[in-house]
Amino acid sequence: MRRLRVAPRPPRSDRQAARAPAPILRSHAGVRSPSPTRLRSPIARYLDALYARFRALEDGQVATYIPELGKADPSWFGLCIATVDGHVYEVGDSQIAFTIQSISKPFVYGLALEDRGPTAVLERIGVEPTGEAFNEISLESGSGRPRNPLINAGAIAATALVAGHGPEDRWARITAMFEAYAGRSLALDEAVYRSESETGHRNRAIGHMLRNFGILDEAPDVPLDLYFRQCSLSVTCRDLALMAATLASGGVHPRTRERTISADHVDEVLSVMTTCGMYDAAGEWLYRVGFPAKSGVAGGVLAVLPGQFGIGVFSPRLDARGNSVRGVAVCSALSNELELHSLRAARAALSPIRARFDLSRATSRRTRSAAEREALAKEAERVALYQLQGDLSFAAIERVIRRLDSDRDGLRCLVLDLDSVHEVSDPACRLMGELFADAAGTGLAFGFVGLDRHSSLARRLGESVAAGTFPHFPRFPDVDAALEWCEEQILAASDSTAFVGELPLEAHEALRGLAPEELLHVAALAERRELSAREVVIREGDPADALFLLVAGRLDVFATSPTGQLRRLTTLAPGMSFGESALLERGTRTALVRAEEPSVCWTLGRDALEAATTTHPRLLAALLGGLLRSAIGINARLTREVAAVRAGGRGPER
Repeated sequence: MRRLRVAPRPPRSDRQAARAPAPILRSHAGVRSPSPTRLRSPIARYLDALYARFRALEDGQVATYIPELGKADPSWFGLCIATVDGHVYEVGDSQIAFTIQSISKPFVYGLALEDRGPTAVLERIGVEPTGEAFNEISLESGSGRPRNPLINAGAIAATALVAGHGPEDRWARITAMFEAYAGRSLALDEAVYRSESETGHRNRAIGHMLRNFGILDEAPDVPLDLYFRQCSLSVTCRDLALMAATLASGGVHPRTRERTISADHVDEVLSVMTTCGMYDAAGEWLYRVGFPAKSGVAGGVLAVLPGQFGIGVFSPRLDARGNSVRGVAVCSALSNELELHSLRAARAALSPIRARFDLSRATSRRTRSAAEREALAKEAERVALYQLQGDLSFAAIERVIRRLDSDRDGLRCLVLDLDSVHEVSDPACRLMGELFADAAGTGLAFGFVGLDRHSSLARRLGESVAAGTFPHFPRFPDVDAALEWCEEQILAASDSTAFVGELPLEAHEALRGLAPEELLHVAALAERRELSAREVVIREGDPADALFLLVAGRLDVFATSPTGQLRRLTTLAPGMSFGESALLERGTRTALVRAEEPSVCWTLGRDALEAATTTHPRLLAALLGGLLRSAIGINARLTREVAAVRAGGRGPER
């Protein structure tokens, strides 16, 4: 029999200090939230909007059948979401204490499963929904077995199955279990406990019936007292969200990383929450909302999105079925607006962020001058390119937004590569649009790779541009084009700019090793050629019979892919050369070279150079030496890029 380890409890004064809620501030809109950040996340703003929308909902009544619960302020309203990696979003009265009540039931059921095993527990407690109120005496005919563990009869039976050496040891284990789920010390609300105990006559009747059928092996007084106590533990809306997130992550607390329940039993707990957690509204809940949940008559609602996050809502006004009116409304809105129904078909979950690159790890294929490379190296971390993957659901985009929000300080350029994204949900489109509207307000330039594959997102972003929410943004056909755009943004803002004008022939990198008389001879042999934008210099298959020295403008070098499309290999800048193989052997061109802008280059024919070696025997050797130095520099840069990509995993696909 497995036993939950009970850690030594700190002195009461320490536990009270641990329970003290963190300071919360009220924003200009009257919404309570955690300490403010530089910009409020779109996720947090969405919760703010939910809070504002449903705060005006005043249907329902505070529970009074337990007199102490009737003292709750009906205006209290808190909302909290905790992700499986421990991030918390909260708004409103998220840290006001209230008693857990029936929300305790699935957790104690899980402890009973741990202690006794599923077979023994199923012998005493069923798993079928009842369609009846939570306090109905709903027992199977003949056996007397409670229909499920989330009605009062089943919860009392589950409490009786918790192992321990006497009542206080059992209570210590129950308390330790709840504290492990909450990640902090919890206190018993003595006033509510007394009120429950003094007025719980129906529950006492249920206890005696369970004893009569042999479901309880002991007099009902002890399990009933433990049940009243567990229902009277004080929690907050934030606690509920973290408890739910613990179940969502398979039983491991997202912050403390403590395992609270065996992964084998999480499915069993979530299953009964799905079918029985909202009492006689369970079927409608599953149909309309579609994720495991449990309510309590103090006004709490706990809901679980397995593998994603946990939800906690607190509002004391209850409907006729004993569920928080605002809690039900909030969960319904979350499910519908963020497409969270657990039966909604989805692809296997992946981390939505496959890789992140800045200019220290990847650069474009445009070849840069030494001054440009130095300028880009200084500002490398001001560029971020994120490669996303999988389906961008609400849970996935939350992780992306949180990462981008924490990463954008100091950034000048941000690019999202969507080529490996399968689908972007409507909520993800909306939240991404809000994020980039915020980003534009800070002067951050942003763009997308593969946006044309996602029409919904493209349409929403286009509407935002048309409405003036944020400025026009570029769409790139591939990562290489995006990186080049980022580099141009950095260079435009830096003190170092590209060479303007025409580079003197004698200053060309390939000619640095030549003596003055050899330079004069090369100048006499070379032919100056002016090129217009998009003019082709050489084509694949042309004879390789000349060396080209670029002195002004930009030239793009392309190769033909197997599908017949041109793919850019690199872009040449002044001081660079191409066609070197013509000096070594005769052959044909293997690439297409085209002017990107008006350019100037000098051509040196192979035949003329060979003839010149009779009068200047070291000319060809010196020229080849200069070309070799240039090639070594380019190779060193490419080697660094490859090493950086390997160090960080799969690199950007271009």
